[in-house]
Amino acid sequence: MYDVYDRLQILADSAKYDVSCSSSGNERKNNRAGGIGNARSFGICHAWAADGRCISLLKILMTNHCVYDCAYCINRSSNDVPRASLTPEEIAKTTMAFYRRNYIEGLFLSSAVDVSPNQTMEQIVKTLELLRHQWQFQGYIHVKAIPGADPRLIQQAGFLADRMSANIELPSSESLQRLAPQKQLQTILKPMNQIQHGIEENRYALKQYRNAQSFVPAGQSTQMIVGATPESDYQMIHTSQKLYDRFQLKRVFYSAYIPVGNPKKILVPIPKIAPLMREHRLYQADWLLRFYGFRAEELLDEIKPHFDADFDPKMIWAIRHLEQFPVEINRAPFETLIRVPGIGHKTASRIVNQRRLASLSVEEVKKTRLVWKRARFFLTVRGKYYGGRSISPEGIKTALQPEWSHQLRLFPNAKGGQARGLSI
Repeated sequence: MYDVYDRLQILADSAKYDVSCSSSGNERKNNRAGGIGNARSFGICHAWAADGRCISLLKILMTNHCVYDCAYCINRSSNDVPRASLTPEEIAKTTMAFYRRNYIEGLFLSSAVDVSPNQTMEQIVKTLELLRHQWQFQGYIHVKAIPGADPRLIQQAGFLADRMSANIELPSSESLQRLAPQKQLQTILKPMNQIQHGIEENRYALKQYRNAQSFVPAGQSTQMIVGATPESDYQMIHTSQKLYDRFQLKRVFYSAYIPVGNPKKILVPIPKIAPLMREHRLYQADWLLRFYGFRAEELLDEIKPHFDADFDPKMIWAIRHLEQFPVEINRAPFETLIRVPGIGHKTASRIVNQRRLASLSVEEVKKTRLVWKRARFFLTVRGKYYGGRSISPEGIKTALQPEWSHQLRLFPNAKGGQARGLSI
């Protein structure tokens, strides 16, 4: 029989593979008598585990007992791992104890599906009610919406949590059928659709009624696993585009697939581990979708369905669309400037503001903090091109080819060889 500390250790370890927790994006001051905690729009202070996972919140599962047998999940029913559960009272009490010790600023609560989706969602709602009503906790809370749960329970959780997320896990129904045959894509999309409609209705209610209660004020997010199935980067980012369009998600998180558990008991052959670089490129492309006005079909297509390992998606897009460059930095609109490699939102705003006073010279352009060595191939300054004699994809790639450095070997190898010096 595990004590609370042991169960907390098991459930926190089980939750580390869920990457869809991030800053709140929600502002709320503690204005209740006897209330405790605040939520800040700039986010919760983050800490990162050795494996790079976010541990800024008290990030735990309510239980890792699961009736499902999803091949990609460490908590699948066939996996031989220690099992544990926490009661709503224990989670609420632990959250408050950690908060008062300044260990955390909020709670990320997920759960495996124990017994049934309704039973699991009821326990999550009970935990939120204890924190919000009994303990008067006003800090940030992110909870999972359990697919298949009663819409009434999803609604109750939405009025108590800051953010909710329903993990789509895999980008196609075929892959979901292959790795998680007990789940259905439409069942996962249903709570996402309900949350989206609830947010829209709540937005109207907040304008009409002074005391209207907020519903999922920090929005919803989801997560996709990268590399567990054969989908290309194009299919992944295209799925993300559709999710943003349909559900107005705050964010799609990507998690490189890590085989977990006993390989002999896994349901499908273990695929090659997805490199973290692929996950990184997907995050870069996702950023372009959300903040730079790109569409998925602009970045990739079925002929070239994967991102380049050497260059970021924005650079590759620019190289493939050289007919749109170079642009004159003193006349190009803001929407065009942010598509130039080496120029971000802040730099584009700085350029637009400065050129209202006078035409910018090349020395003044470099002072705007753009990445000149990248941007010079796609710009003219006062009509002059600084990218060389001609502009070509091969020439740009050669000039910007990254120089990969190798790991410095500090100790002799196992065969007794000598330590090597730094090699570049």
